[in-house]
Amino acid sequence: MNIRPLQLKRANPALALKLVLVNTVLCVGLSLTSTQALANEIKLPRLGDTVSGIVSKRQEYELGRTWLKAFRSRVREHDDPLMQEYLEQLLYDLATYSDLEDPRLELVIVNNASMNAFAVPGGVVGFHTGVFAFAEKEDQMASVLAHELAHLSQRHFARGLEAQRASSMVTLAGLLGSLVLAATAGGDAGMAAITATQALAMDSRLRYSRSNEQEADRIGLKTMERANRDPGAVAEMFETLLRATRYSGSRPPEFLLTHPVTERRIADARGRAMANSMRQYAENPEFYLMQSRALLALRTDNNLAIREFQAQLDNNIHRPEAVKYGLALAHTRAGNYKQARALLADLISSDPSQLSFHHADIELSIAQQQYPQALAKVNKLLRISPNNYPLIRLKSEVLWQAHRYEQASDVLTDLSRIRPEDPMVWYQLAEVRGLAGNISGVHQARAEYFILVGAFDRARKQLGLAIKLVAADFKRSAIIRQRLVDIAEMEERIERL
Repeated sequence: MNIRPLQLKRANPALALKLVLVNTVLCVGLSLTSTQALANEIKLPRLGDTVSGIVSKRQEYELGRTWLKAFRSRVREHDDPLMQEYLEQLLYDLATYSDLEDPRLELVIVNNASMNAFAVPGGVVGFHTGVFAFAEKEDQMASVLAHELAHLSQRHFARGLEAQRASSMVTLAGLLGSLVLAATAGGDAGMAAITATQALAMDSRLRYSRSNEQEADRIGLKTMERANRDPGAVAEMFETLLRATRYSGSRPPEFLLTHPVTERRIADARGRAMANSMRQYAENPEFYLMQSRALLALRTDNNLAIREFQAQLDNNIHRPEAVKYGLALAHTRAGNYKQARALLADLISSDPSQLSFHHADIELSIAQQQYPQALAKVNKLLRISPNNYPLIRLKSEVLWQAHRYEQASDVLTDLSRIRPEDPMVWYQLAEVRGLAGNISGVHQARAEYFILVGAFDRARKQLGLAIKLVAADFKRSAIIRQRLVDIAEMEERIERL
């Protein structure tokens, strides 16, 4: 039986979502003349009775996770397990020191050159890889995440709804929709969408209020202090954003459109950080390695990437090991395996404990089709760190490329139990199960993927196909029937919002 490849991120989440994001949300060039015109195009969940009281924490969570499904249906997340783990660890570390009560966080990474990060009710934090290009050190990037966590912990969304009621619901839809559009179509389109929405919202109703931003600054700075991170990095990041605005003329980073920065705001941040100005803060070398990965991901021209990294190396740039690392990755991607091998050998020799170097070495072995060597290397590392997400993903890739499909399927099946909310794990599991001939397993994995992107009808169809194939297996049939019940309950919860 032939299994058609799953079309990644093309699912149309025809949920009975009442969260419909402005027609792919505020198309560029769309001319609306009033907030009423916008309101006519937006259908948001009613959030219970928002007219009579503040939205509950449960409703907030459900709304955010519903929006996440819609977001994932339209936006291709950046699939880099190393970067994912690095940013998740950073986010959860900051959350530990924040005022956030609900620990359920979900990080989504988008490969986009724009400087943007955002927080959505329900613990959803979005991050563009372009942030790496603006941040000069980890604490500057951490300050952005701490600020977004502050918006979540202080429930600024719910408080805004209480203050502005129906008009806020309209402008929130524009904001969330603009995030989708920005990640899908690029920065220009997203900025146009946000700008249009702001105009319709009459001044600042789209974004968090000035007092919300000031509070997020204050709370975020406290989080940085508690986490033993440099609070001065907050002002440094603001200054970087202002410089970017001056250099870009009329094209400010998207982040500034929803988080406007003023000289006073910078002064306030610097003043609050003065008490710790004499302290020394350790730097994390891993940041610079991830920065190189991000910069490479933003380049489509391998030769250009090689020239850029080589130029930095020739100019004795700061952090040469990170530049060498980026150069090795670029050479691997370009098929220059000899050059990549030499660079990685030098890096591993200088720091044998750095996992990122070994990860790149294994990626190189895979590219060279040296599968036994690659498998031996990754198994050795997994004995040291058995639950390491990037290594598990790397092992599945080695087995996949070596045509050991059943073993790859077993690895990904185990991983799906650890990361059941990761769409990419389910997507890859569906693919490798198809190659292994596990047709019912293909349908079940596809169903889980479609659930995570909000395509409930397609998920239900996949489970219907699966249950026909396992009709004689009572246990497996019961599991599938229960999943169909789960889907119905998800739809019902969304309908009740």
